Amino acid sequence: MNTVETAIVCSFYTDDEYYRSHGARLRGNLDDLGISYDLREIAKLPGEDWATICRKKVGFIADVCAANPGKKVFWIDVDCELFSIPDFILKSTADIIGFQRGFSTPLKIGYERRGRFWEPCFWGINTTPQARKMIEDAAVFEEISEVTATDDFFFEEAWRANARNLTFQIIPSNCAVDKGVADLEGKEVFFRFGSSGQVDNFKAKVKQHKGGKGKKWLNPKLQALRAAKFIEERLPEMISLKLRLIVDASGITGFLTGKSNRNPTDYALNEILTSGKNGNIEKYQQLLDHFNKSHLPNSYEVSALKAAASYLSYSSKASNEKITIAWWEKPFPGNYGDWLTPFIFSYYTGKKLIFQGLTIRSSNKHIVSLGSVGRFIKSKSVVVGTGVSSTEYALNKNADYISVRGPHTAALLQKSGGPVVKSFGDPGIVLSRILPISKTPTNGRIALVRHHTHLQVPVQLPDNFDELSVKLSHPDEIVAFIKKLHEYESIVTSAMHVMITCQSYGIPCALVVFKGFEEYVHGSGIKYSDYSLGAGLPEINPAVINPKFDMNEITPLIQTLKVSEGKIDEVESAIKLGLSRFGAK
Repeated sequence: MNTVETAIVCSFYTDDEYYRSHGARLRGNLDDLGISYDLREIAKLPGEDWATICRKKVGFIADVCAANPGKKVFWIDVDCELFSIPDFILKSTADIIGFQRGFSTPLKIGYERRGRFWEPCFWGINTTPQARKMIEDAAVFEEISEVTATDDFFFEEAWRANARNLTFQIIPSNCAVDKGVADLEGKEVFFRFGSSGQVDNFKAKVKQHKGGKGKKWLNPKLQALRAAKFIEERLPEMISLKLRLIVDASGITGFLTGKSNRNPTDYALNEILTSGKNGNIEKYQQLLDHFNKSHLPNSYEVSALKAAASYLSYSSKASNEKITIAWWEKPFPGNYGDWLTPFIFSYYTGKKLIFQGLTIRSSNKHIVSLGSVGRFIKSKSVVVGTGVSSTEYALNKNADYISVRGPHTAALLQKSGGPVVKSFGDPGIVLSRILPISKTPTNGRIALVRHHTHLQVPVQLPDNFDELSVKLSHPDEIVAFIKKLHEYESIVTSAMHVMITCQSYGIPCALVVFKGFEEYVHGSGIKYSDYSLGAGLPEINPAVINPKFDMNEITPLIQTLKVSEGKIDEVESAIKLGLSRFGAK
């Protein structure tokens, strides 16, 4: 029997516009996947609220289980999306399978900080007697109980009552869009969480399980960030723009938005990163050796260690002089487009390059270059080819502007009271000058390179596609990546600096964004027009495509564009002029 035929997906929805539209979407979704389903519209009776409707889920799932004794039953909230059901879920032998509460990881398993074990938006019940008993117990208890509660409460009670006899499997959080940490090595992304927004409205009105006695961590930074946004939204536009400029320059923005990890190895890891940034080779090697001999690094730590080695490759150059340069360092191990900044500038100077965070306060002269990071330009910045992602934030008028990415950034600079800048061009276009690569026969295939924020898009690729990752930072990796691009017939990408790389060399390329994920790259989209006009190319914007790739849709989007040698000369001159501000050769 086909694996899909051994499973059924169930859900219900009320007869209102919001839920009915989601019901229609889910029905079409399941039809496309060829998965059996029991999807019902129910009437919302007078006096029934959201909590009452949710409670009906318990009896409904019990009925579906009883009607399908030989099939695994999967519940999905109707406003969620299901892109597939991977084999590791369909073929699971566990009694119960689902996401852990809060889309958490096994490292935070249990009840220390949360009152329930499961995230109830998607979970599966096997055909085993133990699994079906849990559902039956939940339904019986719900029917007799006088507790005011939603389905979560009753399922949790049944789980706790039966857990000693149940096997269970946790679905990795990165299988859900926007949950967990995305990478190309992870399990298939098959699910997107949806929320009607009713949960918070009923938190104090229904019976809920409480978390254990583990310490509840307050988040004062989050509270302060929310308060700042509340105040900002109520200020006049010009006052708001000036206030943002002051706050960004002070380093407060970086402090409030920065993330921290409470891992036991954080101190040791930060010491390695710091020694890499400062170019202290001996200390770096000692710390790294000790770390590797005393600890098996997790995926985050492996990425951070790679970043540390990348910092060191620039900060430990054989020179007694140094230049401070700012770029966006995360997510570790680094994003190709962001780490092109030290890669490019290192080619034009023999001095050490010392990293500076974009969001920290700084009174030292430093270079700001590639990326849509204009918001973080400071009075002591030397600006070479920097752009903006929107016109929402004013630019610092006091910086030393050598060039900007394009005319839109230049216009915003003037609006902010800054100088007139007529030299345009993203420094990424000089890559073909730095790393000349002769044309050779290609492998006849197409490479997909996603922006790092698109790594959880559930793409389905044709047989003639391969996928390359932008999560890299070391100069050797950057060289290998650029050479790899040359092996392909063409490139499809949602990462702007991959497109810029292609246009520096004249590699056929299509710039895309994925339907349903258009807003995942920050900004208004102005950066694409700004870059192309600044590079002397026809105006370019990403085309919206279906994540399920169709070559009839892709082929017309592929263009062969190459930046002129004259423009590369102009940008190269701007880079050298920027370095000359530090007395560089």
